[in-house]
Amino acid sequence: MKKHFTSALLTSAMTLTFASHASAGEPIAATLHKDPWCGCCTAYADYLDENGFKTKRIDHQDMSPVKRKLGTHKAASCHTVEIDGYVIEGHVPVAAINKLLTERPQDIRGIALPGMPLNSPGMGPEKPGSLEVLGLDKDGEVSGLYLKL
Repeated sequence: MKKHFTSALLTSAMTLTFASHASAGEPIAATLHKDPWCGCCTAYADYLDENGFKTKRIDHQDMSPVKRKLGTHKAASCHTVEIDGYVIEGHVPVAAINKLLTERPQDIRGIALPGMPLNSPGMGPEKPGSLEVLGLDKDGEVSGLYLKL
């Protein structure tokens, strides 16, 4: 009982910390790994910046080693983002990232939107209900549907 209470208290504190940063207007640090010539990666970084993040952009001539190191290669897209201990693969909508940072699940490494869907942020106008964001477990395996947006 005490362990459950402590865990719930810690989760609540982290949620409040995230909420206070977001509501205070302080940008959340993000590191986006991308190919230097990819325009949609730049558009996605701009999208993050417009939605409460401060995005550091790092160019890589070869993204494969980055994706393997960060554990996103099995659900790959064109860029990989690191945010507060999680990895975000591809053109994931901010709503899914905010859910991840608010809930702070311990059983996943991050979330992914594989490929480059034309109706995702940085790729064109979003089409509600058409994007399936997947969970990535600690080994980088797809763990199932995280959120449909």
